[in-house]
Amino acid sequence: MIVFEAKLEGTQEQYGRLDQAIRTGRFVRNSVIRAWLDKEVKSRNDAYKYCKVLADNPEFPWAKKLNSMARQAHAERAWASIERFYRNCRAKIKGKKRCDPASPSGANASSFKSGNPPNGLAWERAPRQGFPKFAKYKVRASVEYKTSGWKLSESRRYLKFTDGFKAGNFKLWGSRDLHFYQLAQIKRVRVVRRHDGYYAQFLIDEERRIEKELTGVQRGLDVGLNHFYTDNFGEKVDNPRFLRKDERKLQKLQRRLSRTQKGSKNRAKARNRLGRAHLLVSRRRNDWVCKLAQHVIRSSDLIAVENLKVRNMVKNHKLAKSINDVSWYRFREWLEYFGAVYGVPVIAVNPSYTSIKCSNCGEPVVKTLSTRTHSCHTCGYVADRDENAAKNILHTSLKQLSDTVGRTEIHNASGENDLCLDVETQPSKPTRRKRKPL
Repeated sequence: MIVFEAKLEGTQEQYGRLDQAIRTGRFVRNSVIRAWLDKEVKSRNDAYKYCKVLADNPEFPWAKKLNSMARQAHAERAWASIERFYRNCRAKIKGKKRCDPASPSGANASSFKSGNPPNGLAWERAPRQGFPKFAKYKVRASVEYKTSGWKLSESRRYLKFTDGFKAGNFKLWGSRDLHFYQLAQIKRVRVVRRHDGYYAQFLIDEERRIEKELTGVQRGLDVGLNHFYTDNFGEKVDNPRFLRKDERKLQKLQRRLSRTQKGSKNRAKARNRLGRAHLLVSRRRNDWVCKLAQHVIRSSDLIAVENLKVRNMVKNHKLAKSINDVSWYRFREWLEYFGAVYGVPVIAVNPSYTSIKCSNCGEPVVKTLSTRTHSCHTCGYVADRDENAAKNILHTSLKQLSDTVGRTEIHNASGENDLCLDVETQPSKPTRRKRKPL
């Protein structure tokens, strides 16, 4: 799947109608969650049927204005959050599974397999389990259409919404050309509201593949705060620190916002200016990370990275802002995406002891965070701390890959399903026939 984005140009009246559609989509999502809590919705099909109930209800005349497939799309969002809650509880993720206070005992994992709360009680909000929440108003919001409710012009430069809100025609501003794809390939159209305007995202059913010449380079990456990453060759990339560079500007805009009166137009303008500044920082960071990930993939045949738990790392309040600013997880996402596009394997390894173990002899060398040079007392190997960690990451990934391929070959020798080199199941059936019963 490919997602193309273009900005929508229209009038203030048209933007107001898009706001109504976004608000109605949020209403459908919250209504499905409310019906699930009231045990009226127990499955995804029930969520679809409940959309029809909302549309036929005379108390909610605005619900019928939204396209029927758009209502189903927002019901899917609600049910996805419910399924995620069930999945987290079955996996026994740490945290309290809180039920009604009148309940003598908490809910267990077996209670979440069904669509009803345990003992007929309603669950309270349990953040660690991702309990489905009611969506509130946010500047960044969206409404999603499937294959109906919208229409593209023949020039592919104008987008028209044909549902009951009658938002009309919008001009598309973007660098992507939709002429290369058929209308049947566009599976969904999403309207996203941001601080700087409204955008249309087109989900296109197209598989992206690019041929790349072999470079003979296997690269292990150790990410950090002083340097964005250090590879096994000793090459370092500086951390751009986009948020730190614009921090004084953001603080100034935040102070202006705090001095305005709540509910006033000046406060709305100040909030918009602050949101645009944050949006600029995030776009600069994402663009830089995207280009760097593509460069790393195109110059390597194998990439090894650390499987970092960023959500747990940001609990350190002294480093949370710097960790969020460096965007390690976003970098890994782009690495995996471009790895699939260019056919380069990206392997995530356990980061434990990668900085302690000597990459030359394998002996542990205990050192503090302030010690930036690795010096092994056993073999005398001296190297930069991050470079030594990058080599350990690469060695671990190669061992992990060899063990996986070895198990795959043994598995194939028994006549089971064939596997690709990247250890993914093929869609076709195995060519070997089953043995006849004796």
